[in-house]
Amino acid sequence: MSLSFKKTYTFAVVSTTYITIFSTALVAILSSLFSALSWQFCLAFSVSVALFSFFVLQYRVEHFIYKRVKKIYDDVSLLDSTTFSSQSITTDMATLTKEVKKFATDKKIEIENLKVREEYRREFMGNVSHELKTPLFTVQGYLSTLLDGAIKDKDLRVKYIERAEKGVERLIYIVEDLDMISKLEMGQLNLEKSNFNIVELIQNVFDLLEMNADKKNIILMFDQKYSKSINVFADQEKIQQAFTNLITNSIKYGKDNGTTEVSIEDLVENKIIVRVKDNGEGIEQHNIPRLFERFFRVDKSGSRSEGGSGLGLSIVKHIIEGHNEKIYVESEFNKGSEFSFTLEKAE
Repeated sequence: MSLSFKKTYTFAVVSTTYITIFSTALVAILSSLFSALSWQFCLAFSVSVALFSFFVLQYRVEHFIYKRVKKIYDDVSLLDSTTFSSQSITTDMATLTKEVKKFATDKKIEIENLKVREEYRREFMGNVSHELKTPLFTVQGYLSTLLDGAIKDKDLRVKYIERAEKGVERLIYIVEDLDMISKLEMGQLNLEKSNFNIVELIQNVFDLLEMNADKKNIILMFDQKYSKSINVFADQEKIQQAFTNLITNSIKYGKDNGTTEVSIEDLVENKIIVRVKDNGEGIEQHNIPRLFERFFRVDKSGSRSEGGSGLGLSIVKHIIEGHNEKIYVESEFNKGSEFSFTLEKAE
């Protein structure tokens, strides 16, 4: 791809002016010293020197400097055609320098972003392998034990097959979440919006997760009795999934004998905000910006003792943002956390 010249004559004109003034002044001085001064001669001399200097300078600058710069531009433009395809090469050094510096700065930023993405990719791949490795090894261990002779023992056979099945279910759960997060990140979130009662949806999630909460004696509750329906306009199934993930996280990291409280408040005329608050472990401030990353865990021990795919909060974020809404988090370490998100009211 070849780029066109945008000629400017500033450099040649300024340089010619300096040469002409100097040459004319020198001729005038020498003429006054050795012969009678002729102003006609000085004028003719200055014009001749000016024209000659201008054309020589412009020609040499274009052919010996800018032609080479243009070749560099052509080579670089192959790497970044969007940046240079609509530009022409200028023979103004200040503009040229500015453009080259801007290009260098942009490329430096691009390289830094690529380094960050590469680090994120490595971390993501490590997390994926860790998440998949645990249930795979569990299933492999039980099946190998059965093949080594345990299959003859009826009680062990049933118990090990059941445990292997749980490992397979966990694998399916992780793969399904991975598939969903991939679709969400590619913008394939097909929303089927409708009017529904958010209070009823929350109560359904409470009923669904009540047994999990009872294991840690955690109370799932509203901040008050909502006797009237609060209707919103959203995708009911996906909002229920997002809410389920938030409550599941609250139970998972909540303290024994604790509470998970949900409140619904009017935000503006056509918006409400739903808050999920607990008095659990809380989150240290430096971890909050990364909470919604895939597989990010506050617990760096790698034990994954609480289970889960590590994609719950990331899925919540994509679902809420897919509705063009906002999600927020506030937390104090060892005191609890509050996740909140906005929703559009039904008309």
